[in-house]
Amino acid sequence: MKKFIKIYWLLFTVAGLIITLDQISKAVVRANIPFYGEWMPVEWLATYFRFVYWENTGAAFGLFQSGGLIFAVLAVVISIFIIYYYPQIPLNETLTRIAMAMQMGGALGNLIDRIVFGPVTDFIAVGEFPVFNIADSSITIGVGLLILSLWINERRDKKSALNLDELASKEAESSKENL
Repeated sequence: MKKFIKIYWLLFTVAGLIITLDQISKAVVRANIPFYGEWMPVEWLATYFRFVYWENTGAAFGLFQSGGLIFAVLAVVISIFIIYYYPQIPLNETLTRIAMAMQMGGALGNLIDRIVFGPVTDFIAVGEFPVFNIADSSITIGVGLLILSLWINERRDKKSALNLDELASKEAESSKENL
């Protein structure tokens, strides 16, 4: 049990926080903003940022409308994959672990909407950008962090390989000198 907790605590903590924030924010929007309505307490900001109540039957940012069932199945598959793959990520690769947790939390947050309500509730409107929610943001940021962590890990591995090559060269030179 200790090993399970050591491996999965970050995944379930981050994903759980995202799911909680996502579901609470969507419930507040559904309870306080009429469908297709909007709210912004600071009027001059409304052209740049506002809260709206829209529903989305597709993917993040309104893409692929009417693909709800496909995205529900995809969310389950992705979550199972993350749970399966997560123990293979070294414990010291925290950024990779957080990225995976954010993606799972976002996928499950939107999956809950699809199961309970049918469409996903979107409510954050920034300028002319498509309306989105916390789950969508979490998936997007998680993908960005995953790319960043892969880049960082690749650079670290290349540096380690170079250091090993230099060490091997020095040892080979030392061996030749001793002969």
